[in-house]
Amino acid sequence: MSTGFCDKVVVIGMGCTKFGERWNANAEDLMVEAFQEAIADAGIDKSEIEAAWLGSAQVDVNIGLSALPLAITLRLPNIPVTHVENYCVTGTEAFRGACYAVASGACNIALALGVEKLKDTGYGGLVDPGSAGGTLLWQMEPSFTAPGRFAQLASGYAAKYGIPMTDVKRAMAHVSAKSHANAVLNPKAHLRKAVSVDDIMAAPMVSYPLGLFDCCGVSDGSACAIVTTPEIAKSLGKRDLVSVKAVQVAVSNGWEMSFNAWDVDHFVTASTCSTRAYAEAGITNPREQISMMEVHDCFSITELVTMEDLHVSERGGAVRDIIDGFYDLDGKIPCQPDGGLKCFGHPIGASGLRMLYEMYLQLQDRAGERQRPDVRYGLTHNVGGFPEKNVCGVSILGRYGE
Repeated sequence: MSTGFCDKVVVIGMGCTKFGERWNANAEDLMVEAFQEAIADAGIDKSEIEAAWLGSAQVDVNIGLSALPLAITLRLPNIPVTHVENYCVTGTEAFRGACYAVASGACNIALALGVEKLKDTGYGGLVDPGSAGGTLLWQMEPSFTAPGRFAQLASGYAAKYGIPMTDVKRAMAHVSAKSHANAVLNPKAHLRKAVSVDDIMAAPMVSYPLGLFDCCGVSDGSACAIVTTPEIAKSLGKRDLVSVKAVQVAVSNGWEMSFNAWDVDHFVTASTCSTRAYAEAGITNPREQISMMEVHDCFSITELVTMEDLHVSERGGAVRDIIDGFYDLDGKIPCQPDGGLKCFGHPIGASGLRMLYEMYLQLQDRAGERQRPDVRYGLTHNVGGFPEKNVCGVSILGRYGE
């Protein structure tokens, strides 16, 4: 595969709102909040932006089907603006579009922005975009729930590797406890309270073996990125450039649902997508080369199996790595240094860009109390849909030229 994309695009500005129950802010307010931080960070005028991508998934309850809300809200100068939606990879898709436009030479400076107002749906989870409040889906499949589908992933994983469910549950509890501890250090996180492993394991059950603290919350938020070429960034006086090393997306083709070869123990797309991303970035040993990660912890079991799908933990080895603290903030490869979906919630269009925002801050030594030393490569991962049919996105940021 081509590796020519690596180091052709750099991030010159990023912005992120505080995530949470933003009742007094609409989607447009959140867009402005994230954009103002990004444009100030980039040090450019918005008239220099030549194309933009808007990521928003809950189109029926947020901003509609077109890209007009972004253009009108930010008063962009009649440039091409594209609305994208690809399940929970929506924010990453917006970023991918902007990066590809710059890398191809189609434009010099591009904007990617993701936003979602989930609290306004009045529903305690992700609604079906095809119907008002998701009522049609739940009438047709009353036993269909996201926790129920992902709970099967935990059962499949434990059975595949012969690991006692008590050990899997303790590792999942460690995943959540670690993210809560990290979020205490992040003023933009929704949930900022430390929770112990024992309290997590004693919490009410949602769908066995997933308890209350194994599930991410519902929140509002927005994040955005401004990208350009290294040459333009240098002409703007930028130093210590944050480079885009890889952006890959993989989509299920139906194999998981069509045959009995898959054991419901991992995400096929994530394994494929990360392999492509490493090749694109020139990474040959992710366990040694990746500095930190933000992954799609919609449920704690998702993060657990993702450690193996990203080829960092060996198959069946993530439980031990997690319990040993390998992915803690002071571990070898910190995972969710900002608190993750677990403590930010998951406003779909914004999540992928919010993850990239943390990697961007870390690479510029601007992450405050969460800052880790010697950050070289930061990886982000999203998965949208369900274990048996999904979309996966993996992005890698690093220092330009390294």
